[in-house]
Amino acid sequence: MRDPDHTRRVVITGLGIVSPIGNDIAAAWSSLTGMKSGLDRITHWDPTAYAPYVVAGEVRDFDPAAWLDAKSVRRTGPEIHWGVAAAKQALAHSGLEITDGNREEIGVVFGSGAGGQGLFIENQMAWKEKGPRSVAPTFIAHGLVDSTSGMIAIETGAVGHNMAVVSACATGTHALGEAVEAIKRGDVTAVISGSTENPLIEVAHIGFMNMRGLGAPRDGEGPSSTSRPFDLDRAGFVLGEGAGAFIVEDLEHAKARGATIYAEVVGYGSSADAHDMIQPIEGGAGAARSIKWALQRGKIDASEIDMINPHGTSTPVGDAREALAFHSALGARAAQIPISATKSLTGHLMGAAGAVEAIFTTLSLHHQTIPGTLNTRNVDPECNLTVALETRQAPLRAAISNNIGLGGHNGAVVLRHWTGK
Repeated sequence: MRDPDHTRRVVITGLGIVSPIGNDIAAAWSSLTGMKSGLDRITHWDPTAYAPYVVAGEVRDFDPAAWLDAKSVRRTGPEIHWGVAAAKQALAHSGLEITDGNREEIGVVFGSGAGGQGLFIENQMAWKEKGPRSVAPTFIAHGLVDSTSGMIAIETGAVGHNMAVVSACATGTHALGEAVEAIKRGDVTAVISGSTENPLIEVAHIGFMNMRGLGAPRDGEGPSSTSRPFDLDRAGFVLGEGAGAFIVEDLEHAKARGATIYAEVVGYGSSADAHDMIQPIEGGAGAARSIKWALQRGKIDASEIDMINPHGTSTPVGDAREALAFHSALGARAAQIPISATKSLTGHLMGAAGAVEAIFTTLSLHHQTIPGTLNTRNVDPECNLTVALETRQAPLRAAISNNIGLGGHNGAVVLRHWTGK
């Protein structure tokens, strides 16, 4: 524990990912910059009855036994498997070792939108079909929203500040921001941060379908055409699954141990619409507020923002109102900033979206590369944005990762390219 110091600088020194476009950083970045879609027909269960809503971004070729022992794999759900894997990847990527001497200085801030909802459904079905004795005695402890943050601490030995964050689709953004705040407060020196989600459960798919939120492939085209953010003919989002993790660290601590720094987290904003549980508020005022606050806290001017990774779900209302938020927060500059809408490739990872997309934003800054947006052919004039249609190199000083969650939760982080000072 140290005294609070809100001038303390916080940097990202490690990344980890499990996603529809790759189960490690190298694979995911290659797919992203190569604009290789992770969307395909659902295989977890037969989606035929729900046609044309049969597409998702599934995690493929993932072995939980590579990250957890057999008992833990058996007792826990995919959201914990993916979260632990991403966290361990991020630790290895950062070179940060957790020892008896520093474990109190390392925390965990990790979230999920719905936690282990699959475990609850499985045990409900087991009880109905086989009776009370078939219900696993450990499923509640492993099915909560905070179960992943607890398992990450157990698996890594980090005993510092530990909390779970839940704010629907803004969860990952808020987890990163709150990790930064924990370091500025002096609670810890470094944090394993991120989020995970396992939303591809049949009843959840049906619920989103009945909400009229899901999209379908373009006529005559394959599954990869389904998510088309800010396009004139966008028609809905695609569910995705996975996890993303960061090591965020006090700058001086990172420099002292010779860590590679991938980006600096300079601003964080969080706000509420206080309007509706599903639709963003008219005019995008809530999201605009969190973006403005992130810029103010980071002392970053709109003119310094060279890329935005938007929430960009591909819904008609959501994309239009997010665009209005950008124009409100960034003024005339908003129409000129390249938009890299990565849900076009991954689908919407719900609670994990903010973490995965902030990872992509970090890598964009580190590699000075703007990933292209798949499927967006005719940018909606109502949005009036410059959507990056192809991957390209570009000088990037700072970037925004923005997310909007059910319930009217808004989160934005401003990341800055690390130049060594």
